[in-house]
Amino acid sequence: MDIGFSSMKIMQLSEGEKQAQVVGYGVNRFDSNAIKDGVIVDPESVAKSALDLFKNHIVGNITTRRVALSVPAMRTFNRPVKLPLLGDKELQEAVRLEAEQYIPMPIDDLYLDFTVLRKTDKEADLFVVAVPKIIVDSHLTLARVLGLDVVALETTIGASSRLFYTAELNNDVPTILIDFGSKSTDVTIFDKTLVVTGTVTGGGDDFTAQISQKLGVTLEEADTIKTKYGLRHSKKQEQILATLQPMLEELLKETRKMVRYYEERYGPNAKIQQIVTMGGGANIPGLSDYMTDNLRLPVRMSDPWLHIGFSKLQPPSTIERSMYVTVAGLALINPKEIFSP
Repeated sequence: MDIGFSSMKIMQLSEGEKQAQVVGYGVNRFDSNAIKDGVIVDPESVAKSALDLFKNHIVGNITTRRVALSVPAMRTFNRPVKLPLLGDKELQEAVRLEAEQYIPMPIDDLYLDFTVLRKTDKEADLFVVAVPKIIVDSHLTLARVLGLDVVALETTIGASSRLFYTAELNNDVPTILIDFGSKSTDVTIFDKTLVVTGTVTGGGDDFTAQISQKLGVTLEEADTIKTKYGLRHSKKQEQILATLQPMLEELLKETRKMVRYYEERYGPNAKIQQIVTMGGGANIPGLSDYMTDNLRLPVRMSDPWLHIGFSKLQPPSTIERSMYVTVAGLALINPKEIFSP
């Protein structure tokens, strides 16, 4: 279950002989005032929308109460950390001390986790993630209200990167993943695992709102203009580009910063090979070409659905599929990672 700014998506997958198969999926909206700074402040309202989703908006069937939940990456603190080789207990304490140095809130108010990225005989590179307990606990409260058994929580970009690694071709080269949410965009270096991630303000809903305001049209009309014309050559191209350029420039700036970081940290032979866009805002026509021209790197939109089947279910439309990237990544969690023998 992926709970976003004003919508929730659910998806259940099963193993197939050649590819994972969708058992059930669906989406429903809720009042955006029910969530504030990542905290579900009105769980009853969100729960009501969730129950309506389960009852009326599922394609296929959801057959389990076990759930993996997403946590918005923009509300987390994450950082690559280099530490000397230590035992497990000493390493946990060292991570905690390191986190206290860069996180601007009390460490006791956070859930802290880390992944070992690389090891030498002397030191280890880690990826450290901390999430405010108030955010996590509000999601757990919602799950209890719905009678769901939470087995995992993961950042939105962590889930999206799993989908990229599991279901995409050319997934074994250093890649920048750009995941467009509704109100923010995550920019991440992925090299067989998450290396570092950042967030810029502005997502798919903001693109639509800007077009609506600048062109003097309704939000529904603006969304149609965005998905039909986008940045491709058309009579509206100049207007749309002028409207979206400030947000796109911030995205390009963050992406260039990520490229420099990777090359400086891992040496002159370490090169980003590609950029892959995903999420609801990635379906703007012409966006990949625009970014390729400005970044001088190949940019393409993620297409994991070549490797995930919908069996006999009616699949979502091509435009709608992009919104299911995060929830599909959550559904791909290997049960063996959670339920050990």
